[in-house]
Parts: sequence; C-alpha cells; structure tokens
Amino acid sequence: MRRRRSLLATALVAVTTAALALPSAPALAAGCSGTNDSDVAIGDNTTVESPIAISECASAPSATATVPVKIVHTYIGDVQVSLIAPDGSAYVLHNRSGGSADNIDQTYTVDLSGETSNGTWKLRVNDNANNDTGRIDTWSLNLGGSTPANDFSVAVSPASGSVAAGSTASATVQTQTTAGQAQTVALTATGLPSGATASFSPSSVTSGSNSTLSISTTASISSGTYPITVRAAGTTTKTATYTLTVTGGTGPQIPDIDITAVKAHLTAFGTIASQNGGNRRSTSAGYRASVTYVKDKLTAAGYSVTEQPCTSGCTSGAGPNVIAEWPGGNANNVYMFGAHLDGVSAGPGINDNGSGSAALLETALVLAQRNPSMVNKVRFGWWTDEEQGLNGSRFYVSQLPSAERTKIKTYHNFDMVGSTNGGYFINNITSAQSTHMKAYWDSLGLQPEENTEGRNRSDDASFTNAGIPASGYAMGASARKTAAQATKWGGTSGSAFDPCYHASCDTTANISDTHLNRAVDGIAYTLWKSAVGTGTPGADFSVSVSPTSGSVAAGSSVSATVGTATVSGDPQTVQLSASGLPSGATASFSPASVQTGSSSTLTISTTASVAAGTYPVTITAAGSSSRTATYSLTVTGGGGGSCTGTNPNDVAVPDAGAAVDSDVVISGCSSTPSASSVVTVRIVHPYVGDLTVSLIAPDGSAYTLHNRTGGSADNIDRTFTVNVAGEGANGTWKLRVRDLAASDVGTIDTWGINLAP
Repeated sequence: MRRRRSLLATALVAVTTAALALPSAPALAAGCSGTNDSDVAIGDNTTVESPIAISECASAPSATATVPVKIVHTYIGDVQVSLIAPDGSAYVLHNRSGGSADNIDQTYTVDLSGETSNGTWKLRVNDNANNDTGRIDTWSLNLGGSTPANDFSVAVSPASGSVAAGSTASATVQTQTTAGQAQTVALTATGLPSGATASFSPSSVTSGSNSTLSISTTASISSGTYPITVRAAGTTTKTATYTLTVTGGTGPQIPDIDITAVKAHLTAFGTIASQNGGNRRSTSAGYRASVTYVKDKLTAAGYSVTEQPCTSGCTSGAGPNVIAEWPGGNANNVYMFGAHLDGVSAGPGINDNGSGSAALLETALVLAQRNPSMVNKVRFGWWTDEEQGLNGSRFYVSQLPSAERTKIKTYHNFDMVGSTNGGYFINNITSAQSTHMKAYWDSLGLQPEENTEGRNRSDDASFTNAGIPASGYAMGASARKTAAQATKWGGTSGSAFDPCYHASCDTTANISDTHLNRAVDGIAYTLWKSAVGTGTPGADFSVSVSPTSGSVAAGSSVSATVGTATVSGDPQTVQLSASGLPSGATASFSPASVQTGSSSTLTISTTASVAAGTYPVTITAAGSSSRTATYSLTVTGGGGGSCTGTNPNDVAVPDAGAAVDSDVVISGCSSTPSASSVVTVRIVHPYVGDLTVSLIAPDGSAYTLHNRTGGSADNIDRTFTVNVAGEGANGTWKLRVRDLAASDVGTIDTWGINLAP
C-alpha cells in the first residue's frame, strides 16, 4: 500500500519494537497469585521463560489452579507452552496444536495439588519451527483455583459425507456440557459452496442434546470437497468441521489454493530482498529480480507475458510492470486481477505487498495447471512504483486505447492480504464488481467491511479513475483495530492491523497464514466465477523427477527418472530438455520425447573440470504447454570454477510471442566481471529487425545487446562487448530473446559468456 506515515511515527514504532525485546524481570507476588505482563520475545527455534515469584502463600496449590496466558504468535502450531513449578516439574499447557491460527489467549486449569506454593514459577515457551516469531504478552498464576465457568463442546457425526448435486446430505450435531451448567446454544454453518444451503432441526439446543444438520444442493453446484464449519454459540462459540463432497455438479470446479505454495513465493521474495540490499523498491535490483521470478514462473506455465516499461510518470529507474494473459475466453470481456510488486526501501515488503503478489501468482499458476475451459478472458498485472504514487498502474491504464478500457469489465486489486492483526476489508463492498469476493467471505462468516483506510491508496484507484469498475481485498495497514472489530474477527484492539507496516520487520514472519489463506481462496473463487466455464478442460499434463536431487563426482554421471502424467484431456507427446547445467556438464534423455503417462531416464554427465557446487537444473517438458520440474545437482571434487560458460542447447523463439531465455551458470569464478566482458551469440532468424536480445545478470539486471536493428537481414552471429563490472560473477546468466513482430520464427542456436577476457 502507498506510504502515508511520518518519519516521527516510524521512529516511534522502532522505539516500541526495541522495547519489546527487553528481558522480563521476575514478577514478585505476595499471596497465592501473581501476574507478569512484561513482554518476552519468542524467536524462531528458541526457548524463552517468563517468571513469577510467589511468596507468603499459606495455602497448598489447588487441583484446579488457573493459568491465564496471552501469547502473540503468527503460527501457534509451532509453539509448546509449559508451566514450570519451583521444583522443576513441567505441566504442558499447549503442545503445538492449532496449526496456522494466530495467537494464544486462553485460561488453563492445572492440577498443582502436589506442589509447593512459594518459589519461582515460570511460563516456558518453545518455538519448534522456522518462519514465525512472537512474544509472551502477559500471563498469570492463581494457585487457589476457581469455580469453572459454564462450558460445552460440539461435534458432528459422521464428520464427512458425499452427496450427488441436486440432493441432500445429513449428519448429527452433538453437544455436551463440559463445565458448569447446561446452556442454550444456537447452531449455524459457514463455508458452504455456492448452490448449497444448510438447516438445523432444531436450530438451537440445550448443551447435552443433538440436532440434525441437513445440507441441500442444487444441480448447478460445483463438484468438489468443501470443509463446512458448524458453529455453536452460547456463552462462548465452539466449532466443528463437516467435510462435504459433491459429485456430478455442473458448475465450475473451484480449486482450494495451497497456502504452502503461496508462502514459498513469499520466501523467494524475502530471499531476493536479502540478496539485493534488503528491499524490493521499484528502482532496485531487488525489484528487477522479483520481476524475473514472477515472469519465469508464468512463462513456464504457458502464459503470454509482457514486461511493460513505465516510460512516463514513474520514478526514474523504476522497473517494468508485468502483464500476463491466459489464452481462451471472450476477449471482449476481460477480468483483470492485480497487485503491486514493489515495496518500500525500509524492508523486504513481504506483507506490503509480497502477500498480494504471491497470492495472485499462485492463483495464476493453478489456473494454468487446471487449464479449464474459459468463458471470459483473464489478465493479471503486477505493478511497479505503487509506493511512489500508484505510478505503474496509472501508466498502464493511460496507455490503453478507449476500446481496450471498455473490454475490462472488472479490475480486482490485492494489497496487504496477510496482516498479522488483520481485518477483512473489501473495496467498494456494496458494488456489483464485489459480489463474488463478498460472497466467498460471507460463506466463511467473516462479516467483511468497506476498506475505508485503503480508499484511493492502492492500484484499484488508477482503474476507478479511468472509469473501470474495481474492487479488491485488503487486511489493513497502520490503522488500528477497534474493539468491535477485535470482538468480531479476533486479534488485538487498539493495535495496528499490520504492526510492521513500511518497516524493516515486514519479513516472512509478518504474515498471518489464516488471513492469507482466506484471501487467496477468495481470489480463486472470484476468478472461477467470473471467467471459467463448465466444459471439458483442455489437454494438460504434469512432469516430475525422482529422486529430486543427486550428487556426482566431477568426471562421472548421475541419473534420475523423469515422470509425466496426463492431468486432463487426452495423452500427448512432450519433448524433454534441461537447463541450468554448470559449464562442463551435459544432459541427455532416453527417450528424448515421451507420451504423457510414460517416463524417461535423465543422465547428467560431467567433466573433471566442472566446478564443485550445487546447481538447480530445470527439466522442461514441452507439449501443448510447457511444464517444469527441478533437479538439484551437487558436484564434488571438481577442478575449480570458471568465468566462462556456453549453452549449446536450441531454444525456439516464437513468432510475436513471449520472451524466451537460455541459461549459463557461472560457479567458482574468483574474478570480478570485466567492463569488457564478452558475449558470443548465434541466433537463427530470417528477420533480425524483429528481435530484441538482452543479457540478464544473476540479480535481474538487463543489458541490451541487440534492439531490432538489421531489418530483413538473416541471423545474428556476432560477439558483443558488455560492461558488467558492477555485477557479481557467480550465478545464472540468461540470454533473453523476444520476437516483437509477426510472420517469422527462429532459434537460439548457441551462446556463451566470458566475464574475464
């Protein structure tokens, strides 16, 4: 989201953050109870303690002693929480349950009747996994116990069921009184797919009684499996899950996007930032590397991808927009989905806005993998220079002819969709263009609100101002959550939705999996409802390699099996190739082409002079589209690195299509790249005036070698001198070629690079 924060406010956040890191002192308590509200930071894979010293307690601890605990953490499934008695005895309160849920705010009842009251009690918290941090906010100890409050449980039996579209499934909702007195609880259900309704008979029960849940479906419902949340609301709200499988539906099959895959993209953005000065600002190498990452994923998936330089209105040196379009669908009805790819200079920009970019990217990749029949056209945009004034999206809209603007029926924007203290906000929530987005969140019972904080502060404003209907999801930035919102959504009232907004702590730890998951599934729901048809999907396939990694001594060979499978439609023949090999290594396939469903043997041969190291080798299977898999090759005992490399493998250059790359991996080069580095290129093409040719450095920097000169001449067969003195030598260098006009195709025949001539 675009910056709206003073330097003073930023400094205050930095001071507050530093204060949280101070160690807590023992909280001294005379009597049989005590509280420690000093914050204790919980790092990844660490154990921390917060003490309370009890003195002058004349009573023995109770069998119903209570321990209220409040821990702020973005993934409580990583956390074990124990109460440690003065004699060292441990009582486990929470043992890595709860998965990706945020925060622990709970009172535990513990039998401490065998302990001595006086002494130092400790709350011990152990974080057992990577990527999420938190803090002990406050905890208390009451050794005298308390009278249990009224409480109950809810369950569904059976826990799952299958129903043919147009029919009804039933289950029994069971309640039990677990503490105190029986109470009346009201029953509701959320998470139902479009075309399904739920009813309860009766709709409210006294805890200890049962109700019959009936789920009715229409014939037009989408086939699939849906987790239905059954809610029982009394003095508190309890939930149980019923898994509904629908068969024979005629609606589009909407996928559940894998949150793990989305987070893998976030990890990649974090790595890119750390390797490029700590940020992904639009003018930085980190932004250019982010563009390359997104573009490479989309190109491999079969998208038509364009880098659009922002030639006016953007910050000097800003990188390009990335525009990707999926084939098929009515080109006069375009549904566009976008997110800004840039961040601020203060940090890596993972929630703002790696979250929206990653969610959008994974949705696009799943669309390509599913390859459904399309009713309308889908287009994606990743914008540059948003943080400097919405400049990239404004430029894109300004370059659209009036007729092209008219074709865009709705633009959906996704900016900051993983805020750790997040809310659920929709831009223009009551508008027609928000119908599908709101319907999905309504199905989860989230009660979304209008995004007032984000109004005119993100890229949807560029489209709205041009007369294009727009909507979008957001989870909030520096605005503070109200008490009413905390009651409705959970989290901390009075605190910012994103405590790391535009700060250095906006890392992969600054993400709520729950919010991110609900956003990306809502994106998929909206896309499928807007543009996907119900016909037979096109032919598609997958490729894999087993094992996924191997080690070889320099001068020897290593083998793996490349497997293919038909995902949809009819089997097809695919051609196999490998890229990313180090200099001195070659790959062969036996056979070189297979019908999907069959396998091939990959053999990688190395010379004695190949540089020792680990190389990600990309296996590409090319058929009606291209699919890839990665094999990690480790070379040992090599004769040392080299500052030169060659790729002799042919790469087809499509007519008026997306750019294609050919890779050379440089490893073990101890020299600094020269200002007169040499790039030799042979490209077979009958009209070189159609071509642009660039050298792409490992950090994503582009060096133009050939820019549509030469007119109707045949072929490029020459040596270029390039000043790459400011680059790092080792990594993957790419020759990127694009044909920008119709009627001619060609091939990258061979190319090489010498960084220290």
